[in-house]
Amino acid sequence: MSIDHLGWNAGLADAFAHEYGDALLPARVSLEHRGLYVVMMERGEFQAVATGRLIYDAFDRADMPVVGDWVATRIVGESDPTVTIHGVLPRRNAICRKEPGRRTRPQPLAANLDSLFLVIGLDGNFNLHRVERYLAVALDSGVQPVVLLTKADLREDVEAVVVETRARARSAPVHAVSALSGIGLEALTTYLGVGKTVALLGSSGVGKSTLLNRLIGEEVQRVQEVREFDSKGRHATTHRQMFRLPSGALLIDTPGIRELQLWDAEDGVEEAFDDIEELARSCRFSDCGHKHEPGCAVLEAIADGRLEQDRLDHYRKLRRELAYEERKVNYRANLADRERWKRISKLSKNLKKR
Repeated sequence: MSIDHLGWNAGLADAFAHEYGDALLPARVSLEHRGLYVVMMERGEFQAVATGRLIYDAFDRADMPVVGDWVATRIVGESDPTVTIHGVLPRRNAICRKEPGRRTRPQPLAANLDSLFLVIGLDGNFNLHRVERYLAVALDSGVQPVVLLTKADLREDVEAVVVETRARARSAPVHAVSALSGIGLEALTTYLGVGKTVALLGSSGVGKSTLLNRLIGEEVQRVQEVREFDSKGRHATTHRQMFRLPSGALLIDTPGIRELQLWDAEDGVEEAFDDIEELARSCRFSDCGHKHEPGCAVLEAIADGRLEQDRLDHYRKLRRELAYEERKVNYRANLADRERWKRISKLSKNLKKR
């Protein structure tokens, strides 16, 4: 296996040599599951574990290796080699969401991507708001988003839906495809060249695993049935994993997303809703809330049909979500700062008593 086929290049080689010299070997993470890893390198594919030092030095889980990361490894033994991960190279980009639940911290889903396939099913799962949310996450990371409308064989109005989706997806390409019939799959070859890395992102039941199996040419991922009454499916994929395609591309399959909460995606929201942002610059007041203010260019666009009220409502919702998470992060940071100064003050008092 040539490491160049995994996406290795001169820039990565220079960064690796500067950081690790010849003491360690470069590898790419192809699977991560509950702290265990599989890495690809020139010698092949191996199971690996992170060293205690790497775990200790990581500020939080976001600093630990994820699928797509380039890592520095050491191989011990020949007949039954043990591979340890000693460091992670700086990421070119990473798809992140807020970690599910109450914790306010990022959760990287995949790293070092060339494209991100935003997979939306053309059955009962179809939702333009989901397109906008996924698009904001992709654009904020700097990864090229590509919207895939799967199960195109299930609808007769596919072209109309594609036009509608393109209006919401802004500059992102939109392709209607069917993994079962092969409709539209030829358009994906543009993104799946040798050494290119692409990830699939979508909710359960949209056909990510079926698409992966079709592109590979064999069943490597289990496929679950989708409920007919609401078009929802169970998780067929339970962990993130990178596969090599016959084309030479690397495709990362991810578990179905139940919730994709935004994490520090201010720039992504602005870019995903650049039409609203552009209109807002023409409002009479710089702090216009686009609700009832006079001279509001956004409301004028809604009145004359250039902008849909539904799109503005979703834009506001994502803005509120970002503001809420920012307040929580700031609140926790302030609490931690107060606790730190309490400890310093207590230590100072104890020293004075001595």
